[in-house]
Amino acid sequence: MPEPLTIWTYDWVPGGEGGPRGYVRDVRLRWACEEAGLDYAVRSVPFDDRGPAHLARQPFGQIPFLEDDGIVIFESGAALLHLAGKSEVLMPRDRRGAAETLQWIVAALNSMEMVSVPWWFIGLSGKADNPLEGWMISRLEHLETVLAARDWLAADRFTAADLLMADVLRVPKVRRFGNVPALAAYVERVCSRPAFAKARDDQVAYFAAADARRESAN
Repeated sequence: MPEPLTIWTYDWVPGGEGGPRGYVRDVRLRWACEEAGLDYAVRSVPFDDRGPAHLARQPFGQIPFLEDDGIVIFESGAALLHLAGKSEVLMPRDRRGAAETLQWIVAALNSMEMVSVPWWFIGLSGKADNPLEGWMISRLEHLETVLAARDWLAADRFTAADLLMADVLRVPKVRRFGNVPALAAYVERVCSRPAFAKARDDQVAYFAAADARRESAN
């Protein structure tokens, strides 16, 4: 019997309001497995000491990475595509549906997240003017036009493309930005899925359980 998939994450991340719990990107892989009914285990690497064993599997010292029967895949987008190959829930099997899903997965990473993440980081500086604001508004408005005409990005149903796009867009600062009602309704619709709630709650609980261990070690 094959071993369950293993999703690797950090052993702990900071908590508190505005902290990353619930948003660390291993949630994308947890969510995908929950949607597809794939058995998986969660293991961790140290948050504080990212040593050679971690770097051998993720050369940038980040998470998540995925292990599947001897195959190790880093980058959440690549790991998500690997999981999508295991389930028609995540990736349609017809050529058109698969192509649409693939293009929107790449769009979530290359057209949206590549703008939203640096825009968010610059905003942490507290400067009044964010040089990426215009670019961010443009990206959201283009996506608003798309989502005003459809409920899902690809194949007329939920796919891995919606999972990834919604995860990019659900960041609180992004959700509060701009006048994009169709986009807001889309994020709410995708994130109301039970599989997302379980993946997010399990991640939050996983990191919270590490608090006591860190306290006892200090």
